[in-house]
Amino acid sequence: MAKRKSFADDGWAVWVLGDDTSTVYLDEWVNPQGKSYVDVSVRIRGIKNTRGLSIYMPFVVEETEVEDLSHHLQNENIFRAIFSTRCIMDYMKNPYTSEMAYHGKTVDLVHISCTGFTLQPLATGTLMTIPFDTLLGYLDNDEAYFRFRVPHKSLDELFKKQVDVRDAITILRDLLTSPVLSEKYSCSVRVNEARLLPDEINQIGAFHRQKLNKVVVTMSLPEEYQVNDSNCYRIHRLEEELYGDYAPAGFNCSDAITYEWNQSREANLHGHFNFYFGVSKDSISKSSMFLYIILLFAVGFVGEIVYLTLFNLL
Repeated sequence: MAKRKSFADDGWAVWVLGDDTSTVYLDEWVNPQGKSYVDVSVRIRGIKNTRGLSIYMPFVVEETEVEDLSHHLQNENIFRAIFSTRCIMDYMKNPYTSEMAYHGKTVDLVHISCTGFTLQPLATGTLMTIPFDTLLGYLDNDEAYFRFRVPHKSLDELFKKQVDVRDAITILRDLLTSPVLSEKYSCSVRVNEARLLPDEINQIGAFHRQKLNKVVVTMSLPEEYQVNDSNCYRIHRLEEELYGDYAPAGFNCSDAITYEWNQSREANLHGHFNFYFGVSKDSISKSSMFLYIILLFAVGFVGEIVYLTLFNLL
């Protein structure tokens, strides 16, 4: 059995300047055969007592790659898919926000593309800073959502096809012994865990005073891939009819399964959140099958020659 193993270790950081209680949502669109993306959402309760939001992403992000997802939520189907409920939307209530009413409450939805956010390249990733100086004057509620999408480049690197450096005899042996190709990938997502963050983040005092309350991670990927779901609290088929054009380009919603995990500060008073995922897939090796066909024809050809030779001798 030929095997491919890879591992990715992502260290994120999220903190708010001020007195708040925040929740972070990382929605992974995993596409092993193409480009993967992650939707980053931050819900801030007590936003009127805050002065800014900072998000460290463990890979390079260009400004042109940041997609503001707030504009998609005016579509009722998309909102229902994400929040599992219906909503009354006051879209573009002002230049900076829309207002959402659901579950008996009203929440501001910030249009991140209008906030003047900055991206600072660091040694191992990118720091996004969203200032609240102007935004606070347009907030009508004490709870707000920020939601955007970026390419998840560390996952692209994880699933990138590797160059086979084995010698020809070893490759031939593996092709002959088993037609099954086994792919195994592992990924950890750690949020606000200092040991995995660059020095530039660990030197920021506000980061160590963060009050992150909860982290929710979802992973949507093709159903032919298996995920270790022992700690998963919800599994469901992705609702293709609801998501429509919301999914990233190249992602096939028709055969995707969504897995969801969450961790709260109640179980970790330090506010460090650690998720580990194992993804695997077993498939038939096309190279092995091709080699078997060649061998079959070769054996048949040799057998035919031997038969004709013996027949003529007799």
